[in-house]
Amino acid sequence: MTAKLKVTVWNEFRHEQHNEKVRSVYPGGIHAAIGEGLAGTADVAYATLDQDEEHGLSESRLAETDVLIWWGHMAHGDVKDEIVERVKRRVLQGMGLIVLHSGHFSKIFKTLMGTSCDLKWREADEKERLWVVSPGHPIAEGIGEYIELPQEEMYGEHFDIPQPDELVFVSWFEGGEVFRSGCTFHRGQGKIFYFRPGHETYPTYYNEQVRTVIRNAVKWAAPTRRDYPTYGNHKPLEAIGNKA
Repeated sequence: MTAKLKVTVWNEFRHEQHNEKVRSVYPGGIHAAIGEGLAGTADVAYATLDQDEEHGLSESRLAETDVLIWWGHMAHGDVKDEIVERVKRRVLQGMGLIVLHSGHFSKIFKTLMGTSCDLKWREADEKERLWVVSPGHPIAEGIGEYIELPQEEMYGEHFDIPQPDELVFVSWFEGGEVFRSGCTFHRGQGKIFYFRPGHETYPTYYNEQVRTVIRNAVKWAAPTRRDYPTYGNHKPLEAIGNKA
């Protein structure tokens, strides 16, 4: 039997503790709702910003993680730079990374993208349709032409990210904006998927289609089982003859 993937769901876990509206939607935390959607797909562990001085992301935890899921919003600046560098190293070594919603402004995503990752936004309880623009992509497996969410926060273009390797979803919002909502990137040996929906005051992470996308993304982002490449000065594989 193939071993289940090991997934760590990281969440600030600040909104749920200080905002009753958010707590009423996600009483166990946003991370718990995301992890619940992975039942049967992966062995799930959880980490939060205030869990310990390493934000729950110790060297040993990351070494055991195949895919890291990241949700953050109000406390991006509280994430220690040394932890960001630690996560970055693991991504470059092959760990998958799924960045959700307002994680676009997280230190780890901005570091890996090398751009501001800024965008337009609005909270107006408006409808969102996430259109599948790459129907053959494994992250879109099991999804129809679109996902419709009755209420979400609007994100609008221009989204200041590098050109995605692949674009899987494009959102349309009731107010008229569009947004690149499902983007893949490769950095080093690692695969990254950014997925837009998931504002903390809406029950988005209970939506079965959203959960399907995240499950698919975990499988897609899983590390390739191979040795990490060697770099630096290298001895020749063949004997090099004398050259006049």
